[in-house]
Amino acid sequence: MEHIVEIKNLKKHFGELRVLDDINFHIDKGDVITVIGSSGSGKSTLLRCINLLEIPDDGEILLHGKDILKGELDVNKHRAKVGMVFQSFNLFNNMSVLKNCMIGQMTVLKRSKEESQKKAEQLLATVGMSSFIGASPAQLSGGQRQRVAIARALCMDPEVLLFDEPTSALDPEMVGGVLAVMKDLAKSGLTMIVVTHEMGFAREVSSRVVFMDSGIILEEGPPEQIFTAPKNERTREFLSRYLA
Repeated sequence: MEHIVEIKNLKKHFGELRVLDDINFHIDKGDVITVIGSSGSGKSTLLRCINLLEIPDDGEILLHGKDILKGELDVNKHRAKVGMVFQSFNLFNNMSVLKNCMIGQMTVLKRSKEESQKKAEQLLATVGMSSFIGASPAQLSGGQRQRVAIARALCMDPEVLLFDEPTSALDPEMVGGVLAVMKDLAKSGLTMIVVTHEMGFAREVSSRVVFMDSGIILEEGPPEQIFTAPKNERTREFLSRYLA
């Protein structure tokens, strides 16, 4: 079976610092992969490489079997197929919520204004933000902004959606609403890779959990195996400290 995304021997350095060291894994349609590990383990850099916000030093990133690092590449079209939701929202403050969700559709996907608006309204309703379509991001809470950011990414009809610690910048009472939206997306069959510190969420929704440490994937497997019977000592140490 062809994987949607396949990572082969991926390496990334920042100066002398080795951030990703020979990463190999794949994503299939409908997978919900959570990536866990300590800060600085390379989790976010891995997502940024898949989304081409960082260019790897070596290795391959295959999208439907084609290496996206070779040949001519339309980065904006790639990011439409492999979307990303950031911890800092990255919304345009000079645009309304509705226009934030329309602009990419119109400029990258070349959809009409009417079609873009219809799609935006539909997906803002999905994330519970219909009543805020005329608001600016500055008028919203962090949790509301993150839900708009998710809707904006979904408007591009991504094949895979990457989430980079989407709840880490939120006040604790805002986290539940965003996680509820993400759980619904997982149940709907959306293919997702989520870097997260929310272990309950990872255990509940993942088809596969990846544990990273010092730029290496030390262990991966179904959530029950990772959370109840991890094979690697470093995984056990991380989870015992985290879950405590």
